[in-house]
Amino acid sequence: MSARHTGSRTDGMVESQEDPYMSDTPSDCTARRTALTEAEVEALVRGICFKTGPPRTVGVEVEWIIHELRAPRLPVTPERLAALYAALRTVHLDSALTVEPGGQLELSSPPAASLMECIGTVSADLDTVRAVLAQDGLGLVGVGNDPWHPPRRFLREPRYDAMEACLDRTGPAGRAMMCTSASVQVCLDAGHEEPGPLGLGRRWWLAHQLGAVLVAAFANSPLAGSEPTGWLSTRQLLWTEIGPGRAGGPSLDTDARTAWARHVLDAPVMCIRRDSGPWDVPDGLVFREWARTGLPRPPTREDLDYHVSTLFPPVRPRGHLELRMIDAQPGADGWIVPLAVATALFDDPEAAETAYRAVKPLAERALSLPAPHNPLWREAARHGLADPELHEAAMTCFTAALEALPRLGATAEVTGAVAAYLDRYVMRGRCPADDLLDRTVGPRGKEVRT
Repeated sequence: MSARHTGSRTDGMVESQEDPYMSDTPSDCTARRTALTEAEVEALVRGICFKTGPPRTVGVEVEWIIHELRAPRLPVTPERLAALYAALRTVHLDSALTVEPGGQLELSSPPAASLMECIGTVSADLDTVRAVLAQDGLGLVGVGNDPWHPPRRFLREPRYDAMEACLDRTGPAGRAMMCTSASVQVCLDAGHEEPGPLGLGRRWWLAHQLGAVLVAAFANSPLAGSEPTGWLSTRQLLWTEIGPGRAGGPSLDTDARTAWARHVLDAPVMCIRRDSGPWDVPDGLVFREWARTGLPRPPTREDLDYHVSTLFPPVRPRGHLELRMIDAQPGADGWIVPLAVATALFDDPEAAETAYRAVKPLAERALSLPAPHNPLWREAARHGLADPELHEAAMTCFTAALEALPRLGATAEVTGAVAAYLDRYVMRGRCPADDLLDRTVGPRGKEVRT
């Protein structure tokens, strides 16, 4: 839930908080700020959300569920979590370390000049974090949704109280998203201003179509309450159930800047911050109306920053493009594969063109509806690569990524990990969720997908 592509060296831990991408300094809701008009809001969003130029940097945010090494199904108490995070404040990390509302741990890399630089930084930080956890008998599990425990909030602050109250209006999915979900989020530059495989328009479109393939290929959350849910990516199901205003993307029928600016203005306001006491949680107020009426008080630049940070589309522009649709992956280094595949398919011109052609036929299945609230994305989350067209597109894209990785400077170890994933999962029409189901209900677990 936090986004720190612009992170820097840090020797501590901060609580998860969406970093406002349109401010150069931290927001202060107690300061007196100038009110924004509707036109100013649109201009700010259009001018800052996509920073174009040659793709040069990459980042990743990896989220993890913390578990007991001796008995993973035992819940970790709030007291132990608090002690763990206190210990983590004492170690040096190059990535930003944040804690999610349910106690999940997240590392967010600083922007790296290459794929291998990004992998090296996060791998070293994860080694440090795991060493601290192991001292207290704790570990990290990579899964898109906690398969055993119900939602339980660890952080108690006005912003999370307000978030919970807002999301509760659409059902239980919001609490589960806050407290039991985990992902691998890949952050890539927005691309060139001009057309072409590395152009902004192409990358924006590709992210929303290829995103369904990434959901299917990396689905890893088929369980909740120790039972199959019928979806290979229950995490993606949760986002869908939260609703299009909060967790949906904009229309692709117009250019990226216009579409995103309209989406921001027409999205519901999650909360209005207060200097003290509980934050207000308006019902049905969209930011456009707030800017027009100025009620209950005029919105400021800081309010806009915060509003954008409470929107959770599968592809979020924050100066760069944040790909948010990938489930957390199993294994100590499982996160490297989606990072490498996504980077190759977006930043290598030949691979990007191959991916574009591979997913273009899938676009018809979206029925011009925004992701993830369309049939293509639902099919990807529910059935994964058992869908023949998604399977074919995934095989083409992973093969293209594998061929491109040496051109991006990837080591033999990284290309080998992608090749192994292609062979173990993609070629066989499987994903990590299938392994979880096989271990839980046996090889017949695929029957729950009907």
